[in-house]
Amino acid sequence: MRNRTWRVVLALLLVVVPGLALAPGAAAHPYCGLTWGSHDKAAGGMSAGSLTNVRAGRNACYDRLVLDVDAPLTGWSVRYVDQVVQDGSGFVVPVRGGARLEVVARVGVVPTDSWFTPSGSLVDTSSYSTFRDVRWAGSFEGVSTVGLGVRARLPFRAFVLAGPGGGSRLVVDVAHQWCEAGHTC
Repeated sequence: MRNRTWRVVLALLLVVVPGLALAPGAAAHPYCGLTWGSHDKAAGGMSAGSLTNVRAGRNACYDRLVLDVDAPLTGWSVRYVDQVVQDGSGFVVPVRGGARLEVVARVGVVPTDSWFTPSGSLVDTSSYSTFRDVRWAGSFEGVSTVGLGVRARLPFRAFVLAGPGGGSRLVVDVAHQWCEAGHTC
């Protein structure tokens, strides 16, 4: 009897253990199919033209920041930083949020007075899922910087779109979360 019990236990182990070893854990499903990361993104050197506007929009899967430039934008960078600093002076620009993105367009700027909301930010982010603050960090020697406060360090992408006309747009999309609910990424 004892020998038979061991055979049954051994047979069960041979069936169950390989199944456990091969069974997938929580499947990795990117949020909305987005496969972005949170590493620095950049391109080129200096650009001609001027920054003419900063605006934002919402999507079901991400929030979008757009910097409008009146010429082709070839030099830009977007990266997570501990603090956003003002161009030229190095003063810290207070940017609300759990994480901060430094968005740099390597162009000068047109007068910015009309860009600001009554709170002093560039965009009213009260209805955004991810954005918490958009602050002007200045322009110095042909480099213009915007501080983007987000809820947490989340995946983002950055790219340039041509147009309208001879201009271009630096687009920064920040995902609402890393992966689909109930999954690990």
